[in-house]
Amino acid sequence: MTVLLTHGERELGVVGPFPVDRPRWHDVAPVNEHLAELLGVPTVVLRLLDVRGGGGGLGGEAVYHALALAEPVAPALRPFTPEESAMLAPHPLRADYATAAGVRAALDWAERELAAAGRPVTGPVAQVKTWNLAGLFRLPTADSAVWLKTGRRFAVDEAAVIALFGGVDPSLVPPVLAADPARRLLLLDHVPGEDCWGPSAEVVADVVPRLVRAQAALAASYPGGAPAGVPDRSPAVLAAAVKVLLEGPAAAELTAQELAQAHLMADQLPELVRELAECGLPDVVLHGDFHPGNWRSAGTEAVLVDFADACYGHPALDGLRPRDFCSAERWAQAAEAWCEAWRTVAPGSDPERALRLAAPLTHLGYAVRYQEFLDSIEPSEYRYHAGDPAAEIRSALAAFAAR
Repeated sequence: MTVLLTHGERELGVVGPFPVDRPRWHDVAPVNEHLAELLGVPTVVLRLLDVRGGGGGLGGEAVYHALALAEPVAPALRPFTPEESAMLAPHPLRADYATAAGVRAALDWAERELAAAGRPVTGPVAQVKTWNLAGLFRLPTADSAVWLKTGRRFAVDEAAVIALFGGVDPSLVPPVLAADPARRLLLLDHVPGEDCWGPSAEVVADVVPRLVRAQAALAASYPGGAPAGVPDRSPAVLAAAVKVLLEGPAAAELTAQELAQAHLMADQLPELVRELAECGLPDVVLHGDFHPGNWRSAGTEAVLVDFADACYGHPALDGLRPRDFCSAERWAQAAEAWCEAWRTVAPGSDPERALRLAAPLTHLGYAVRYQEFLDSIEPSEYRYHAGDPAAEIRSALAAFAAR
């Protein structure tokens, strides 16, 4: 990979190409480690500029823009070409944390908040990830690590959503140490354990019913609709958003037949919404991305992380999310646990039918969300989500036909 290195607003030069073992484009810790060894100063990757080859968030020869946090002690680097300098031109949709001023302001804020809380930073800050939706930094303190998450303004206020869920089940969410909602900055205490990719039966049996119970408890607190600040993606609202989606850029990526079928499906969504309402489940605050990678466990109670896509909608949209991330055995267990939990908290409901009916809406919800991403990011970031809305529309068509 190749790195265009700056210090402040000054071009320092080009590092690379060099090999780095990193699983995905956003896993930038190895990039910073290589740069620190070469340059003798800490760095932060601001953003991905280009990828030659690869796809789906991994592989290929990546080109990054990195910021040196101090003047390097390494020999002179190759100067930027005019084309490389042009890649750093400002853009109105650039994330704050993808700029030199923005990332420094975020790190300064985090250090001030921790110092005020009596937990000053005790060592170098380590950047773990950065991509078009967020950045993640590890800040060491005397007792444990603290995590700084830098988000986008089109993401939900995660601290507010965590507070909602924490009000009914404090053990379900990570401890929030500080938050700046206007800038989407979040300081989280470390949660011991591991992310639950390939979850055990014990983890599934724990986290799925706890989410259901928390959502049901919260639902009684906002009978009039979505809580303030939480996007409304209830079934009727989502059905209307699909109509708009099919008149936008995603339509150009569908064949004429697919687009015609998608419009027919959209015309039938009000009936689907009516049938879903007959299942007797309330609209709830959704985690929004309830897959096992966002469950964290040390072998006891699991904690949910990454609430950036939280919204208000039908609970089956969370209930269906683990399906594509689990083995067939674990998915069957998760579905049964979800249904049993809803039968318990909503007597007389039909959660099994809700899961069957909601499958097209789940895909359409992600199609709408992915288009929101594409509408809110700069062109160099499109590669993260290019084709995703159309792919989800196709999956919705298949699910609609199969239901």
